[in-house]
Amino acid sequence: MNFPEVDLVRIVAVELDLECSMKRIAFMLVAVAAVAGIATFTASASRHGDGDAAPIFGVKIPAGYRDWRLISVAHEAGNLNDLRAILGNDIAIKAYREEKLPFPDGTILARLAWSYVPSEENNKAFGREQSFVAGPPTTVQFMVKDSKRYAATGGWWFAQFKDGKPADEAVHKSCFACHEPAKARDFVFTHYAR
Repeated sequence: MNFPEVDLVRIVAVELDLECSMKRIAFMLVAVAAVAGIATFTASASRHGDGDAAPIFGVKIPAGYRDWRLISVAHEAGNLNDLRAILGNDIAIKAYREEKLPFPDGTILARLAWSYVPSEENNKAFGREQSFVAGPPTTVQFMVKDSKRYAATGGWWFAQFKDGKPADEAVHKSCFACHEPAKARDFVFTHYAR
């Protein structure tokens, strides 16, 4: 005799087994993709920290700095004529939010600068030239707080890079003198944009 219930049970069991196998395959694909993504991110973030060190202070471009939080933005006119974004590591952001001066050791500030260019796309929408966006990058600068090691320069290391290469020694020798007018703010010009 043929028992249709038994065949139905077998079919359901095979389908459940197939469904579990498909779930395992999907899980494995997601896991492989996640590991590949993490490996790619780690490799790209670490590339930024492998460059040359700045003369005098020995600062290298910190890995992952482009993922830091925004402190403020600025437009500098005159000879510089650029757009700037000032970023900070977690220590810097905490100090800014708590209005803590002097900044604690371990604070790192990054200043990214670009020339600015008109946005044809935006200006078409506005019907006139009024919109400007970041153009080619000009420089990246860093300030790193180590109050003991760099007491002679207000506790700060300074570094400037262009196209991933450090500026020459003469540029780095001028950093602290430029920041001296901001001594009351621990030699930092940038205020936290709220």
